[in-house]
Amino acid sequence: MSPTRTALLAALALVAGTAGTATAVVPGDASAASVPCTVDYKVQNDWGSGFTAAVTVTNNTAAKSSWAVKWSYAGNQKVTSFWNAKLTQSGTAVTAANETYNGQLATGGSASFGFQGSYSGTNALPTSFTLDGVTCNVDDGSGGGGGGGGTPDPSGRVDNPYAGAKVYVNPEWSAHAAAEPGGSRVSNQPTGVWLDRIAAINGVNGGMGLRAHLDAALAQKGSGEEVVQLVIYDLPGRDCSALASNGELGPTDIDKYKTQFIDPIAAILADSKYSSLRIVTTVELDSLPNLVTNTGSRATATPACDTMLANGNYVKGVGYALAKLGAIPNVYNYVDAGHHGWLGWDDNFAASANVLKQAATSEGATVDDVQGFITDTANYSALKENNFSINDTVNGTSVRQSKWVDWNRYVDELSYAQAFRNELVSVGFNSGIGMLIDTSRNGWGGTARPAGPGPTTSVDAYVDGGRYDRRIHVGNWCNQSGAGLGERPQASPAAGIDAYVWMKPPGESDGSSSAIPNDEGKGFDRMCDPTYTGNPRNNNNMSGALPNAPLSGHWFSAQFQQLMQNAYPPL
Repeated sequence: MSPTRTALLAALALVAGTAGTATAVVPGDASAASVPCTVDYKVQNDWGSGFTAAVTVTNNTAAKSSWAVKWSYAGNQKVTSFWNAKLTQSGTAVTAANETYNGQLATGGSASFGFQGSYSGTNALPTSFTLDGVTCNVDDGSGGGGGGGGTPDPSGRVDNPYAGAKVYVNPEWSAHAAAEPGGSRVSNQPTGVWLDRIAAINGVNGGMGLRAHLDAALAQKGSGEEVVQLVIYDLPGRDCSALASNGELGPTDIDKYKTQFIDPIAAILADSKYSSLRIVTTVELDSLPNLVTNTGSRATATPACDTMLANGNYVKGVGYALAKLGAIPNVYNYVDAGHHGWLGWDDNFAASANVLKQAATSEGATVDDVQGFITDTANYSALKENNFSINDTVNGTSVRQSKWVDWNRYVDELSYAQAFRNELVSVGFNSGIGMLIDTSRNGWGGTARPAGPGPTTSVDAYVDGGRYDRRIHVGNWCNQSGAGLGERPQASPAAGIDAYVWMKPPGESDGSSSAIPNDEGKGFDRMCDPTYTGNPRNNNNMSGALPNAPLSGHWFSAQFQQLMQNAYPPL
């Protein structure tokens, strides 16, 4: 019998003894909404005198801005260290209170934390938990984290790799951030490690290569669980509609992509030295959605995207990467799924899900090689627009008809990610998949953040006056003026969401403001030029880009300072 199953039965016995009835509640159970909260307490490692545990609490009542989970031990267990929550102990009673970055607990949302403890004798599991004083039932963990359920993975993977785990802090990014005035406030946050060219595998210009990062992650890991976030990003003909993020490989270099990029990465990740790490891969940003939105007779089509659609190398490359990396038991593949301002329209939404399914079942890959999807990577779409919804009307005119929304079905990233997850399941992906949302630059705080809805004089005034996302157009993507840091990285923040992550390291440029000769394969995109007046992909609006930006991936101090200034939640 598993430790969590034992804890469940013990808790239910306690409830039955006091109330006369007991109802087992597991994630995804229709009765879950009638239970105010559930707690999943798992002992992950136990060596006889000490142990590590992972705890996930799910809130089924009104949204909370802070929380505290309490339990008591029957034995002499003592908490010795902890992460993702602040734990205090008085005698046998333990209180776990939220950190500043994960206090928000939505209805249906979850928070995860972990700790290490010592004991002698027996390590009996707690039998009763409370959330803010309200008694919770304990689930048996069969539904997993944000993904929404499913059967156990035969590879031994957990449902949500972020639950109960620390996440790797890249020391190179952390040093850049800490060197900035005020940067120490966020320099301990985890960010993605970008493998955006073949040379990055061994390290560029004396920097850390993949093995160096994995070794550093082992050092950070200690005795708990540790997630390492990698961005796999070097497809042939990469980013066919955005010159700033073009790559080193030409449209036909699929064999080079396989043998010189994916194969060496897979060989390193498969080293048994790293088997205790949970390795999350973000697989190939942007390219697959381009096959839907920027090809054929569309006004946004480009010859480069038509070429990649015709030769199939985006689909082949992603399929190959998923198959090779998915064969490694401690690797968790998350495929890029654009963002609401790209794929949220009716003619893009379902078509994009089908292209993702095509890629995930090519070159030997299957849907079992995909643990989830990531949205808003390196983008700026607001997580949640609270001042208007897609169902609002102004003087009889739908919000969908506003210039900003422009008939999109989604106004923010959370609603899009949750809906797109359902669409992906409907086309054949596993029901247990979870979503990641990159919140590194979508906070939109500062003095320009609206305090409430806009005026109801017109639908455009209503939307423009209330929207947090202050971009000129939702299609603008390069070094956006006015952007801020978003929600801090956290596990299981909402239904269907495995984590909010900072996959794009804040302060790293999206592209240069003017042409800069380089040996990195990076072109000059006018969308990064603040004087550019636009193209059909942003409805011929100004680019909204910051001036004096360096090449993509290079440190951009002015942007980092702006992101801190406009952070929401504020720093």
